Amino acid sequence: LPSKYIPKSITMKFSAIILALTFGAAAAFAPATRSARSSVRVNAEPTGGLNGWVPDENAFAWGLPGALEPMGNFDPAGFADGCSLNEMKRYREAEVTHGRVAMLSVVGFLVAESFHPLFGGQIIGPAIYHLTEVRQVQPEFFELLAVAIGIVETSRAQNGWTPPAQVEGKQFLNDDYYPGDVNFDPAGLKPEDPAEFAEMQTKELQHGRLAMLASMGFIAQELTDQMGIFEHFA
Repeated sequence: LPSKYIPKSITMKFSAIILALTFGAAAAFAPATRSARSSVRVNAEPTGGLNGWVPDENAFAWGLPGALEPMGNFDPAGFADGCSLNEMKRYREAEVTHGRVAMLSVVGFLVAESFHPLFGGQIIGPAIYHLTEVRQVQPEFFELLAVAIGIVETSRAQNGWTPPAQVEGKQFLNDDYYPGDVNFDPAGLKPEDPAEFAEMQTKELQHGRLAMLASMGFIAQELTDQMGIFEHFA
């Protein structure tokens, strides 16, 4: 529905919810504290493909980085309780991957709604409808996008996942594979020092978590009032 038919009280309440979620995840931009880093056990030198991480069955999430004050070891659903090492690595693989996609999504929302250099400048309005508009202008775009995603996902699977014929039980990831480390670092940002890597991993996770909340907020807001993100500030 057009925004004029949406009661302002609903929009204001929804905005308040988004703000609450944003402030709750604001720790993503805080520097890693000493107490957060001390809970992650690392080797002085990187071992195998685990970037210095030493799996610890007695530690939260097997000692993987990602906890940051004031939330600390936050797991209200209990996914980490009694979780095996292989299951924990798969959970972290999923979290890192979704966080990266969400960060790209947030940037995509803001950029795509501000600049329209592609497809003759015909793709405008809320970003949640851009793919539909692109298919009207260039019908084969979605198929090309699906092929590109398939190539990227195949490369990621070959890098860290056990071939289907060799899977035993729930061991889907290779033993020497660190969740999320797909050997893609064109800017050379990956630290060599294990402690610095753990700190950077925590920052990436926190930003990814915030981006997942933000992208969901963007989608819900645009579905609510049919307006682009920046239109709310006009």
